[in-house]
Amino acid sequence: MTSTSTAHVHAAQASSAPASDAPAEVSTADGRDGWQSRLRGRGYRLTPQRQLVLEAVATLGHATPEAIVTEVRRTATAVNISTVYRTLDLLEELGLVSHAHLTHGAPTYHVAGQDRHIHLVCGGCGTISELSPDRLAGLVDALREELGFTVNVDHVALAGRCADCSARAHG
Repeated sequence: MTSTSTAHVHAAQASSAPASDAPAEVSTADGRDGWQSRLRGRGYRLTPQRQLVLEAVATLGHATPEAIVTEVRRTATAVNISTVYRTLDLLEELGLVSHAHLTHGAPTYHVAGQDRHIHLVCGGCGTISELSPDRLAGLVDALREELGFTVNVDHVALAGRCADCSARAHG
């Protein structure tokens, strides 16, 4: 990370605690009417459970299904984890949320269309940093031109060591 304008750092437990820069309510690229029309256009309706799951993802920033169900249960105690997983699958299919595998555990979800980013995951302290996908543009372009391979940067998570952990290891 060379500047704070290209990366944001989340605490090691970002997937289970609200992110400080998360929106208070869902604001996808096309707004609430947009995600309602996406659902309806595909033959689905906006159920309270779907709305609660989407709002929980937006509130938490980066969240595992377990953190999402905990957030949803603050409002609707009867919602179970399988409902959350099914809803996340549907919302991802509709392009409303995206996931990445930041650890060996459950995937982490965030609202799609907002601040696209690549995840840098420190294997030492667990810190998750966000990096602009522009930083990988050269590699993405080369893979497309040389191999015909198109990279979906919404799912990219790079594992390594943050500057602090690297310094401790070499210091």
